[in-house]
Amino acid sequence: MASSAAPAGARAILRGLAFRRRAKAPARPACLDESRPVRALLIAVALGFIALFLLLPLLLVFVKAFEAGWSVYLAAIRDPFALAAIRLTLLTAAITVPLTLLFGLAAAWAIAKFEFRGKNLLLTMIDLPFSISPVISGMLFVLLFGAQGLLGPWLQAHGVKIIFALPGIVLATAFVVSPLVARELIPLMRAQGVEEEEAAVTLGASGMQVFLRISLPKIRWGIFYGVILCVARAVGEFGAVSVVSGHIRGSTTTVPLHVEMLYNEYHFAASFAVASLLTLLALVTLVLKSAIEWKVSGGGHS
Repeated sequence: MASSAAPAGARAILRGLAFRRRAKAPARPACLDESRPVRALLIAVALGFIALFLLLPLLLVFVKAFEAGWSVYLAAIRDPFALAAIRLTLLTAAITVPLTLLFGLAAAWAIAKFEFRGKNLLLTMIDLPFSISPVISGMLFVLLFGAQGLLGPWLQAHGVKIIFALPGIVLATAFVVSPLVARELIPLMRAQGVEEEEAAVTLGASGMQVFLRISLPKIRWGIFYGVILCVARAVGEFGAVSVVSGHIRGSTTTVPLHVEMLYNEYHFAASFAVASLLTLLALVTLVLKSAIEWKVSGGGHS
């Protein structure tokens, strides 16, 4: 009887905690006490900056992309080299995003839930890609895995090619995007504490039950947010990939590199046509980001 009562009690507290999380937060009071002219000036400056430095460049990308007509636009997108660049970009994102998600979830869980030696060092290492230029990070991989690098001769002797191939592109991209998921989850998990998890474990819930029914629902929007940022950065990464790819057209050129090569060859219409795909991705990312923020802020409560 005691053994069956513990899991029942665990399920009861899990349901209670889930209900408490769904409770609607109290509305935040408005505290805008600036005068109307000051508010109007601030809004005008912000809107002017957005229009000049964000909306106008985005609009020009599409204007230049369709300037020569639909036929030229579609021809640029259907070009075999463009399609190869799109496939490589999607493949790179499909590999790096799950790896980044696993790393970010594990790192955030360890930092937020446990105390251990080297915790501050781990936090510093997570932020390292933010402080290093992507070009420098690409050079680090060349120095490590290149033909004249530290491991280059051994890799060549065993027929393993990393630089100027897909593995090098994946490694460079993963290095650049690695902090994004972790940096979204760490403050979120720290703010939530461990009281609910400890209560569930005390009542007999297993580790997997605690993770799936308490921890994961609390951080799911943070995970979605981090993954969206990770996808956008992985698809649009230029600096690190430019160093390790070798710019082999049709083989190691991603979409940003293909755009650069077209522009340098004075194929402006084709360059802007392919660039419009990245612009569309940026707009989709913005919409998804806003939707998640609206959901987290309480707009999605029924």
